[in-house]
Amino acid sequence: MAILDDFSGFEFEDLMEDVFRNLGYENVHQARKTADEGRDILMEEVVDGTRRGVVVECKHTGSVGRPVVQKLHSAIATYDYDGPKRGIVVTTGQFSAPAEEYATRLRQNGDPYPIELIDGTDLRDIADEVGLDLYNGRIEILCNETLRPFDPASGVGAPVREAARDIQNLDTDALPEPHKLVDFQPYLTISARTDAVFETSVGVIHRINESNRFVVHATRGEPSVADSRLTDLITNNSQQAVELDTDRFSTMFDAVDVARYGQTETDYKEWAVSRLQRHHTSTVTYTGDNNVTYEKTCEPKQSDISIQAISPLYVPRVRQTLQLQQYSYPYSYYAAGPSRIAIEDGIHRCVHCEKEDAKSYTYCENCGSINCSSHIKTERIEGTPVCTGCAVTERFVLKTKYFYDEANLEEFRTEYEQMAFHEKAMENTPLVGGLLLSIVLLLGLILTSGVV
Repeated sequence: MAILDDFSGFEFEDLMEDVFRNLGYENVHQARKTADEGRDILMEEVVDGTRRGVVVECKHTGSVGRPVVQKLHSAIATYDYDGPKRGIVVTTGQFSAPAEEYATRLRQNGDPYPIELIDGTDLRDIADEVGLDLYNGRIEILCNETLRPFDPASGVGAPVREAARDIQNLDTDALPEPHKLVDFQPYLTISARTDAVFETSVGVIHRINESNRFVVHATRGEPSVADSRLTDLITNNSQQAVELDTDRFSTMFDAVDVARYGQTETDYKEWAVSRLQRHHTSTVTYTGDNNVTYEKTCEPKQSDISIQAISPLYVPRVRQTLQLQQYSYPYSYYAAGPSRIAIEDGIHRCVHCEKEDAKSYTYCENCGSINCSSHIKTERIEGTPVCTGCAVTERFVLKTKYFYDEANLEEFRTEYEQMAFHEKAMENTPLVGGLLLSIVLLLGLILTSGVV
């Protein structure tokens, strides 16, 4: 099977636009169609600090002769670009000897518009570099970079200790090491530009000249645009990305998983173009030459949309589980070194009512539970917090007392039996209140009756 055998000339040009973008060229886009429907690729490169324009001619054919190279040379000379320029002819086939001789002579003579020739053999080398499947024309995503899954300055377990810092009665310095899992999620940052002009007999009625940038979750299934928080995390930290070294991360986490990109880069480009077509489609009202009002739906063509960059990057999703006696507390987040976005905070959740918006939470040393104020009491013997779930209780006259266990309850029973009446009353707040009220009422009666 020949390289890209089933591709049309236009499809080959679309593909080469992606290839050159992956090779590091900038502002890669297709020129507007000419009268003969030909489409060249225009782009820029920076060499030794000098920016240069590059005009590309794509030929999906078995052999390319000298006339094609000569025609490109003329096109470069007339290309309106403020700076040095050069050309490239790329083909899936071969170049004739006269074509190669012409390009060589331009270079040797120091022509201001040199031309590089890329044939099918060169394309095979390029394919290995950019992940191009030469037989189906799809570009695979090659990515070995990730946001940092932890902050080296504080360690992997630091987020859990920090999250638990405001839990009352919990010594965060003595916490056990949590169980740590990380899975690296695939994302893409896509930059695009839409440049479209819509005209009728009355002239231009609508124009689109807009740049767009969005972050996409690129796992299996339909791509989805990341929310603003995750977009900011990726955008603000992408320059500090590190190598995705699973062997190294396996020494720091209990389990490491890397999710694969669900589709090819070519698929995501097509999805992005389609999405931008829908986004920019609008109905415009205008007045014709006959003073009649018309409506026209303006939808940009695929050629009006240029994908300028598709940047893959893994984002670590970390799940740590803190085990405190009989209870497990999950804490999950997206990580970027010291920055993170919480996904699940099981530390700030009452184990009894699952309340997640309490003003405060308290740890019960007796069973390991974290509780809201409605489910935490003061243990009568020790004077420390105990939760309503594990406490042993007994009612003494008007008030229920809470104990760690039966032994503490029995100790208080003995103590209670030996208390004087006023001491027992102090153990029962409602009873004390009732006694005070009775005394006040009695004094009131005495005063109103005139008894001295």
